[in-house]
Amino acid sequence: MDQNKKSFRTNESLFHSFLHSCLGKIVILAGIGAILLFIAHITVPGREKMTEETEDNIRQCIMANDSLPTDKIDDFINNIGYTFTHADSTFDAEIWEAFNNYNRLEYHEHSFYSTMRLHNNFRPEGTRVGIGIFGLVIPTVNFNDFLLRVGPIHKGYDRGLIQNIYVEEEYFGENPGIKEYHYHGEEAD
Repeated sequence: MDQNKKSFRTNESLFHSFLHSCLGKIVILAGIGAILLFIAHITVPGREKMTEETEDNIRQCIMANDSLPTDKIDDFINNIGYTFTHADSTFDAEIWEAFNNYNRLEYHEHSFYSTMRLHNNFRPEGTRVGIGIFGLVIPTVNFNDFLLRVGPIHKGYDRGLIQNIYVEEEYFGENPGIKEYHYHGEEAD
């Protein structure tokens, strides 16, 4: 029995074999990642741009607040819109002065991105209100993060916290005198 012995060797080049190997794919991905990190490092927004864009995003957030409670999805969609738009030029100077009195913005630069944090008496540790990467400032603002008015938290030390000092509660009338019903089992007729 004479069998045809074929060579399983291919005529591919060493470079082609390297590209199709696992190590080759890892090296290519690492190279692409290094290039992206280099571009991110070069395009980190500076203090002036981060401050200007974050203040613009906060003005838009204040203007968009219509006292309706929103969920996280609405905040996320608003923040994406704030990235590509600017606030109206007719912004109430009184509100902006109150914002500057009770809040402070702080810039932090990292290797590949920068962040802007908002500090006030309500959140002394600060909360992130903007991320800057690849030359863009992406807002993460929420209307509940900053203070525009200051008021009492307690009516007295013997009473609880005032939960919402800006919304007046509606009067629904007196509670009816309802007694608890306790089931005692089936009664015989």
